[in-house]
Amino acid sequence: MPPVETPLNVETPAPAAAAPATRPEGREPLPLAPAGPGQLVMTAPRRGKPPRHFSDLEPAERADALVALGEKPFRARQLATQWFERLEDDTEKMTDLPAASRQRISEALLPTLLTPLRTLSADRGTTVKTLWKLHDGALVESVLMRYPGKDGSAGRNTVCISSQAGCGMNCPFCATGQAGLTRNLSTAEIVEQVAGSARALARDEIAGGPGRVTNVVFMGMGEALANYKSAVAALRRLTQPAPDGLGISARGITMSTVGLVPAMDKFAAEGIPATLALSLHAPDDELRDELVPVNKRWNVAQALDAAKRYFDATGRRVSIEYALIRDINDQAWRADRLGKLLNARGRGWVHVNPIPLNPTPGSKWTASDPAVERAFVAALEARGIPTTVRDTRGSDIDGACGQLAAAPEEPRG
Repeated sequence: MPPVETPLNVETPAPAAAAPATRPEGREPLPLAPAGPGQLVMTAPRRGKPPRHFSDLEPAERADALVALGEKPFRARQLATQWFERLEDDTEKMTDLPAASRQRISEALLPTLLTPLRTLSADRGTTVKTLWKLHDGALVESVLMRYPGKDGSAGRNTVCISSQAGCGMNCPFCATGQAGLTRNLSTAEIVEQVAGSARALARDEIAGGPGRVTNVVFMGMGEALANYKSAVAALRRLTQPAPDGLGISARGITMSTVGLVPAMDKFAAEGIPATLALSLHAPDDELRDELVPVNKRWNVAQALDAAKRYFDATGRRVSIEYALIRDINDQAWRADRLGKLLNARGRGWVHVNPIPLNPTPGSKWTASDPAVERAFVAALEARGIPTTVRDTRGSDIDGACGQLAAAPEEPRG
C-alpha cells in the first residue's frame, strides 16, 4: 500500500490528551513551558477569543448572522458558495453580493484569522510549511503535502493542521510538547488552515498544477481531542458538502491522539467515518510513562482498548503511530510485544505506522538506524500486523511540528 502521509516525523504524533486541570482555573497566565518533567497541562490558558468568523457558524446559524447585518437571509447561502465552494476570500470579487454590503460583511464575518509569517518549501515545491500568526500573536503551523499518483492518477493532496497553539502533553521528544500550551484554536482557525491550502491548490500556486485537498490530518501542533468541541466542529465543517462546508470526504481525514480515552470513546459515538490515529510510541507502560506522560492517566492497555472500541463502532481501521527513537523504543522485542497486544484484541482492526524520528535541534533524541528500523518492521510483520513506515516530508524545513514556531525569527530560505 502507499506510504502514509505526514511531515511531522516525531512530534506530531506526540500531541496530547486531556484530563483534570493541573492548576485552578482563573489563574493566569500559565507558563508557555511545561511546569516540570512529565507534567501535563490539560486546561488551556484563558486568552481573548478570536473574532467570530463565518467558518465558526453552523449552516443553520448563518442566515441569522446575515439578517443581523441588515441583509436578506438568502445572502448566507451566497456567501457560503463563495467562501467554501468557489474558495473566494475577497468580498470585492463576490459580485452576487450587493456592492454596498461587501465591506460590512467582510468586517463582521470574514476577519483575518491567520497571517502567514514564514513559508518554507521542500520536495521541489510540493511540500509547503507555513507558520501562521493568530490575532493574539500565538503561532501555529500547517503543512501541505502533494503525493503524485501512479500511472497518471491524480494522487493525494494532504494538509497537516494544528488544533492548539503549542501542546500541554510534555512529550520529551516533541518540539511542540516541550514548548508548552499557549491556547486552544477556534473552529474557524482550524478550518482556515485547510481552506488556505485549498485556495493555493485551486489557484495553481503549488508545484504540480491545480488541485484540491483530498486528505486532512490533525497531526500538527496540539492534541485535537483536548480541544474537542472546536476540533470536531471543524471536522464537520471540512466534511459538510459544499456550499455548507469544504466537502472533503471524512474517510480522508485522520484524527490523532496520544490516548485521551474518554474523548476517544466520545469521538467514536459522533458517527463520523474518519480514521483514528493513536500515538503509542511504546508497548510497555514503564517506557511509555516517560515518552508519553499521559500514559500515567490512561495506560497502554486502556488506550488500545479504546482504539479497538473505535474500530468496533465505526468500522474504520485504526492507525498506531510509533516514532522510532534510537536505543529507546526501537528494539525488535518491543515490536513483537506490540504485535501480541494488537492481536490479542483481534485481527484486521489496526495498522502500524513506524515513524523515523525527525530530531529537533539540540535534542538527545534521534532516529533509529535503518537496519534496526527494518528489524522492527519485520517483527511486526511476523505477527501478521500490517505495517507501513511513514513517508516523512520536510526534514530540511524544520519538518517536525513546532520547530518553525520555536525559531520564527531565523530567516530560512
